[in-house]
Amino acid sequence: MGTQENSFAQDFAKAGIEPEDLAGEFGQSVRQIRRYIAGECSVPKLAAEKMRELARERAPKPAVAPAFRFIDLFAGIGGMRIGFEAIGGKCVFTSEWDRFSQKTYLLNFPDGDDHVFAGDIRPYGENPSLIPEHDVLLAGFPCQPFSLAGVSKKNSLGRKHGFDCEEQGNLFFEIARIIRHHQPAAFLLENVKNLKSHDRGRTFEVIKHTLTRELGYRIETRIISSAPFVPQKRQRIFIVGFREDSGFSFDDFDTFIPPEEDWPTLGSILQSHNEIDPKYTLTPKLWSYLQAYRKKHEKAGNGFGFTAHGPGDVARTLSARYHKDGSEILIEQKGTRPRRLTPTECARLMGFERNGREWLIPVSDTQAYRQFGNAVVVPVIEAIARTMQPAILRAVGKDPQVDKAEPGERVEVPIA
Repeated sequence: MGTQENSFAQDFAKAGIEPEDLAGEFGQSVRQIRRYIAGECSVPKLAAEKMRELARERAPKPAVAPAFRFIDLFAGIGGMRIGFEAIGGKCVFTSEWDRFSQKTYLLNFPDGDDHVFAGDIRPYGENPSLIPEHDVLLAGFPCQPFSLAGVSKKNSLGRKHGFDCEEQGNLFFEIARIIRHHQPAAFLLENVKNLKSHDRGRTFEVIKHTLTRELGYRIETRIISSAPFVPQKRQRIFIVGFREDSGFSFDDFDTFIPPEEDWPTLGSILQSHNEIDPKYTLTPKLWSYLQAYRKKHEKAGNGFGFTAHGPGDVARTLSARYHKDGSEILIEQKGTRPRRLTPTECARLMGFERNGREWLIPVSDTQAYRQFGNAVVVPVIEAIARTMQPAILRAVGKDPQVDKAEPGERVEVPIA
């Protein structure tokens, strides 16, 4: 589909109107409106113009100046951005190289022409002055060179991993160059739990040395599980740095962790049975293969194999390979074979679709699974952002007692 269809979807997102209401405005079926949004058919000129006018009329007007400015590097589909917009920040620069992730990001964050969206970060690492001034840097830099699965695969293929992986491993130093040039008040970096132990700890020591000794930042790290926030046992390492001592401590993060009795289970994110397309049920051939594979490894004494879950369970980590067979998170079904999660359920499992926020998915199921498997868990980022908020406000010269959002409160921020 061309740019007109993409414009319709962006204008739809700006307007903040439900497809059902839009169908009434246009005198068309809800199904047809959804096809326009998804880019599945051409949009008539009059419909495109009317959608553009609705977007102009209904788009939220900036009410207050942003509390701080931030940039979103290795952005994926924008999970870190959501968390820092929730505390009053304004995103002024985005970098994401994957074209399918770009499509999802741009549809859900229709910034307009004044927001720079870059693909490859390396030209900006070579010349950081191309990036707008900012107070906070966010970066979920590529994790595959450091993950257990990524290292194992590269070893089996005789390929380099960690910083020796030329394609992805040395991209951390692009972040370092940008920090050195702009000296932001704070940063948040995210990666896999294995980053800390990779190459017997030497990789993490290089990162720590670069951020503290070479760049002069005070840093704190914490490995955080997503289980208190979403029904998934996903652990990631987060590195927070401040240029000056602004009172930040990861100990304060504990105040945002819900009581254990309130931790969610899969039943909270599963769609109803009549919403599930039969295509998500495993084929007899794939189901037989997964069962045989599991029996083979059980005999060998290891735990490789599929995991089937019910509504009261908490899932294993959703990975970027989920599109292949769904084996890490299968959903039990009465009287038939288990099924994969739908992309919408993955959006909920990762916290992108919650509290009334609809997440638009303009890509194939395969690409959607990859995107969610590589994403951050949004409520975890929101909790970290709220933990950082008082220190960020102090660092940019604002009174945290005046500007601080309460837990669970969303700050409405203007979209550029």
